[in-house]
Amino acid sequence: MSPATTPPAAANYPHVFRPITVGALTIKNRIQYAPVVSNHAETLTGAFTHDLLAFVGAQARSGAGLVTIGSSPIDFDRARDFYGCLSVTRDTDTGGLSLLADEVHRYGAKLSIELTHAGAISNFRYPNGPAFAPSVIPGIHDPATTKQIDRDEMDEVKQHWVDCIRRLKIAGFDMAMIHAGHMNLFASFLTPLLNHRTDEYGGTPENRMRFPLEILAACREEAGPAFGLEMRISGDERTEGGVSLDERVQFLNAAAAYIDLVNISTGGFLNPLAIAYTHPSYHLPRLLNVETAAKIKEQIPIPVSVVGGIVTIDEAEEILAAGKADMVAMAKSLMADQELVTKARLGRTDEIRPCLRCLDCMRHPHKGAPFRCAVNPVTGRELQYREIPPARTKKRVLVVGGGPAGMMAARTAVARGHEVTLWERSDRLGGRLFECASLPLKDTYPPYIDWAVRTTNGCGAKVVLGKEAIPEAIAEEAPDAVIVAVGAELIMPPIDGIDLPHVVTVVDADLGLKPVGANVVVCGGGLSGSECALGL
Repeated sequence: MSPATTPPAAANYPHVFRPITVGALTIKNRIQYAPVVSNHAETLTGAFTHDLLAFVGAQARSGAGLVTIGSSPIDFDRARDFYGCLSVTRDTDTGGLSLLADEVHRYGAKLSIELTHAGAISNFRYPNGPAFAPSVIPGIHDPATTKQIDRDEMDEVKQHWVDCIRRLKIAGFDMAMIHAGHMNLFASFLTPLLNHRTDEYGGTPENRMRFPLEILAACREEAGPAFGLEMRISGDERTEGGVSLDERVQFLNAAAAYIDLVNISTGGFLNPLAIAYTHPSYHLPRLLNVETAAKIKEQIPIPVSVVGGIVTIDEAEEILAAGKADMVAMAKSLMADQELVTKARLGRTDEIRPCLRCLDCMRHPHKGAPFRCAVNPVTGRELQYREIPPARTKKRVLVVGGGPAGMMAARTAVARGHEVTLWERSDRLGGRLFECASLPLKDTYPPYIDWAVRTTNGCGAKVVLGKEAIPEAIAEEAPDAVIVAVGAELIMPPIDGIDLPHVVTVVDADLGLKPVGANVVVCGGGLSGSECALGL
């Protein structure tokens, strides 16, 4: 595309849409789709499925230059940390893998996959012997069961990495990500918190780096010069006594002989809050790892990608423009709007559906279910909802309720070709979400409400505020169909005294509708109660 025809937003985000050379690869822009486990692979075997193909295709359609599939264990029997991980461990896997590569390449993106050995984080719902660790340490799923990996087993693990690289090359992948963060097996060799060995693989920083560097050297030998290798690390383990920044830089300078890109994440399983740092919600600051990435970038010779709490394309541009990273990795925002990067490139940023950072997406894979998104019903259902089919018969549809569900229903019904009217009893759209947005820590909620209200008002539906859906009014409207989306009601538990005048609901407290005084007891320690207490 010539400069004269460059889309306006691409010009507004020059650093985002500048291609980058990573090893022998040229990547079309600086956005990386960070690794996520969609749980669409076959649960017990990790085999390819068409649901997975549809999900990965949506990742590529987002417009990201590099798509990295999440958490594929190098040993499917004893290295997994999730349900539904994609297997790269059998030669017969290459057929399905090649379909994934073809799908991503259709959109001009490069395809990578995160290869991991979970080590002490191994998921004991699928046990096959004790978890490997550099030393006998508590396992996360079964604290009593870990095994200090011996030399023969180390050679076996190293060969697993090499074999996975070989299969990915055959399948047409462009890169592989070596997962060396979050205190998995690779990372646990590096940290003095977990590596208590007394042989040549423990003790000094140089010894603790020895096995990880042997793995990287073997992977590079198999990969050759044309296949890309990236590596994910925890820039900060978030645990006292962990790997220092200087040690981390020392390791990365040694690793730079073998890898083309490093991805800066954070956290490790010894810290109970590790999952919060690794997958930051609105409770944690945005741009969580950017300053650490910037310090590392200044001291190593290879490109740096950063992940963690990066929500908008504007934030990505700011990070890149400031020289704090060479690429920006995002995931949750790209699930909230599966065309985010493309919309930004085409100047349609006002259409981008904002991410709430609510982490509802992470709730599902940890219980063995596919990804879902609180604001995008298509995410995780790409095969089912590949497109919105036009209605066979145009109908007059009445939507009752102007909260998130009612607005989504109205927009979808209009997209299908129906004549839609939406009634909302109050004087505004937004429903309960509007009430949640009053809390200062939920700074992502107002942008989503603004987007939902704006797109609903502009979709072609007739929006009527201050209209209650009583039977007589519905009969007078005489719609062909009614969609009821009246939202949730507060549950009042049967507690003596709950109806006393000084007892207020969490909604009344959050919105400031009733005074709460200076001496407050919050009854209930769930998310609503905890956030109310923080707000007070």
